[in-house]
Amino acid sequence: MRTNLKRPALAVAAIATFAQTAVGQAAGDPLTATLEALARVPGAPSLISAAGVTRADERLLTLEHPGGTDDSVRRLVIVGGLDGTPQSTEAVLAAIRWFKSDAPSEIRDSWNITALPCARPPRCSTGSRATGGAVSGSLGGAPEDVQVFPPEGGFYNDEISPESRYVWRWVAFQAPDLVLEVRSGQTLTWEISEGAEPLGLTGPRPPAGTLAAAISIGAPSGLAPAAAVRASTNVEDGPRMLQSLLGAASSLDRSPLHEALLARASRAPLEIATLLANRYPASPSVSYIPAVAWSNTLRLATRLGDNGLRRKVAGQLAPFLSGETPAVSEPYRLTNLAGLFALADYARTEQGDVALDLATAGAEFMFPQSSNEIVRSATGWTDDMFMVSSVLSRIGASTGDPRYGATVGRLLTSYTENLRRADGLFVHSGRGPQAWGRANGFALLGLTEALTYLPDAWPDRALVLEIYRRHAETLVRHQAPDGMWNQVVDEPGSYRELTVTSMTLAALARGVRQGLLDDSYREVIDRAWWGVATHIAEDGTVVDASTSTGAGETKQYYLDRTAVFGPDERGGAMALWAAVELAEWRYFDVLTRR
Repeated sequence: MRTNLKRPALAVAAIATFAQTAVGQAAGDPLTATLEALARVPGAPSLISAAGVTRADERLLTLEHPGGTDDSVRRLVIVGGLDGTPQSTEAVLAAIRWFKSDAPSEIRDSWNITALPCARPPRCSTGSRATGGAVSGSLGGAPEDVQVFPPEGGFYNDEISPESRYVWRWVAFQAPDLVLEVRSGQTLTWEISEGAEPLGLTGPRPPAGTLAAAISIGAPSGLAPAAAVRASTNVEDGPRMLQSLLGAASSLDRSPLHEALLARASRAPLEIATLLANRYPASPSVSYIPAVAWSNTLRLATRLGDNGLRRKVAGQLAPFLSGETPAVSEPYRLTNLAGLFALADYARTEQGDVALDLATAGAEFMFPQSSNEIVRSATGWTDDMFMVSSVLSRIGASTGDPRYGATVGRLLTSYTENLRRADGLFVHSGRGPQAWGRANGFALLGLTEALTYLPDAWPDRALVLEIYRRHAETLVRHQAPDGMWNQVVDEPGSYRELTVTSMTLAALARGVRQGLLDDSYREVIDRAWWGVATHIAEDGTVVDASTSTGAGETKQYYLDRTAVFGPDERGGAMALWAAVELAEWRYFDVLTRR
């Protein structure tokens, strides 16, 4: 194992830094100041994040807990502001302050509460009289553009009303046992959804199309319902509202929605890896996405002694190895040439000379044709850091030819110089300053691959290791409360995305296993696994994997990239990598700690 350079503990520091990032970018908003004050009150919830972002670039700010769900504690999710009034937001804030400051300890110990106080900024944005801020005036009645749940169509990239899409998905993945929708009213009244009758509260059903009605019937992503109520209240009755609800819910069972997410998260990494390896790739081609699936399926097959998985990979590679289908054809793109790294892995595990020859030929083809190039067919995007390093690092290790390591080192260091921001995150390309999630995943994995395969004597090792460690530390500071990373890494309101989370988890787990990172990353990795596991459905389909993405100039371009809900080659392959890497790390951890 390589020498370990100690770093300060990151898990707790990361939570605090993420909160500062989320708040700092919304400085000046009265709601931000109110949430900062509430976060400082001892107890949970205490982490400021965001559930989404409006078309006007305003965050749906939240108060959340770090980590996954504790199966011994029930979860309440509170959403205010859907009625477009600041009074409903203030009522939520007053209720949370009561819970943190004055609720009996047996209640605080029995409930995990997360809150989205203002689901429709700026309509519901306000300072809170409950926490010492100024009281904003009412908007005077319900807004005309009423949001309907469940929202139709895709999620997040709706050009008119993305807010309801964000709210719907965020609520579901908070794994609620009970959802409380709060609206403004003169007195405290209740509307009780289907499934919430055991609470013993009285009132009519919430109208169809409301969040409370919809979440009690079903939830997105193939999940299940949760009990829900809708309360109308004034600000002064906010604490009484929450006290009454929690008292009535003292014997409430865990919701089917919570149970479904716990079941997903309880699956072992090898179980999820096997599920994904049998499903992906569904469309074999020599490209980086099938290669990720093939490479990690071979690793899994070796671990499990599963000849069926080996035969699957061999069968899918057979047309390319026989020459029946060209392994790589014009136009020659790095995304296709990168697929050859799986052939190098196949050659190593199956003793395939033809596979190694093809991979070596592709690696040779990548070499620059002029002094102005680093590699042929470069895009200048961070994607290149992975596409090139994954192939050249392996071939360099198998041949001992120093040209490969020299090219990898030149590319990784020059791209770092050109694409790494002052804050340590990588932008996707020189076209814009956006720290797209998968772009950072490509950068981190490219660094990881080089440090894994190239020899200790590689001249660029020390510099690349420093780049890798700094990038890892920076990414940890932006991990979302549920363990995920965001579609735009430093925009907490962008959706929590599967591929960047899987890629980051894989790189960090391998780094700890190989001694490149210290033990402070353990909690970060475990939290990330919760996020990955809950976004893998029981049939191997995925949730919230960003679709194929070019290089954009604006943040909105990345926010609007479709989030896949269903079968997805890229999301499935990257989640497979994360599962295999985590299994390797945990196995290594057991051996070294005996």
